[in-house]
Amino acid sequence: MKQDSTPKDNISPIHKKALDIFTLSHQISRYLIPDLAKLQSNGLEDPTIYFTGDIIQQSNSLVPEIVQAENKPFSEDRQQHLLSISNLTSVLDKNCERLESINSNGKEFLPILRNEIKKFRKLQRVWMLTL
Repeated sequence: MKQDSTPKDNISPIHKKALDIFTLSHQISRYLIPDLAKLQSNGLEDPTIYFTGDIIQQSNSLVPEIVQAENKPFSEDRQQHLLSISNLTSVLDKNCERLESINSNGKEFLPILRNEIKKFRKLQRVWMLTL
């Protein structure tokens, strides 16, 4: 009996990697938030808690930009989305780097996310040549 292919089977490798990055960043963020939500000794919140939301937002923005770039018929129209993807990955990597300095056991997972971002960038280079 032949199984129906799911939409996930038809997505590009870069699209799949972007989904993996989103899932991983969301899980890491959920793990870090309880440690960062505690007030500091001076009664203020830890400002690094905002980076957890930033990594989710940035990783969530990758997929729509990929889809937009793939759907544009002209190269000039794709450039805006390709630049946006490059900027998102750079900022995402920088925010992961910032979170690596926090006082939480969850920071041990950030190198995994950064490694996935590195893999994404390699895929991105090849993908950009195919567009």
